[in-house]
Amino acid sequence: MNKRLVLERILKESIQAINQIPFDLIDQACNKIIDCYINGRKLLICGNGGSAADSQHMAGEFVNRFLIERRPYRALSLTTDTSILTSVGNDYSFDEVFSKQVEAYGDKDDVLFVMSTSGNSKNIIRAVQVAKEKGLSSIGLLGKDGGELKKYCDLPIVVPSNSAPRIQEAHLLIMHSICEIVEKDLFDRKY
Repeated sequence: MNKRLVLERILKESIQAINQIPFDLIDQACNKIIDCYINGRKLLICGNGGSAADSQHMAGEFVNRFLIERRPYRALSLTTDTSILTSVGNDYSFDEVFSKQVEAYGDKDDVLFVMSTSGNSKNIIRAVQVAKEKGLSSIGLLGKDGGELKKYCDLPIVVPSNSAPRIQEAHLLIMHSICEIVEKDLFDRKY
């Protein structure tokens, strides 16, 4: 195996995925989150596997800081409480681990931010459905063709790649871009 050729292929695939990022939808996502915070609402975030780690990462960037010293913004990752995740998974179903939390923590006009490389995660679909019932808006970072989630999310941002690692790399770039833009905008407004 020629490691350099493998690395070149990986970088080309990653650049290709990044070049397909729908910038207008990222702008809309930023505006939705900015409005959420300006109106005293909160951001709920969830995903499975690597996307679970990304949801914790994103919540940390909003609660602590990203690049600017400023006050905390309300963001909650729904992937961190193992007692809730395991009790809901055991007593009901893994499909309900996020929807139960959206039901418990979500309020009208909050934003649910979901991540799914396949776009078909049943527990994410269920969370978005409950969010809609409760009056939350939803933003989805999705991959491939957007899967089932594309039709449920208010704002589906699809990275049209079939490679999970390339999708996740693009999702991380989108997530960091959203954090930076939202933070800068709110800081400029003295929020």
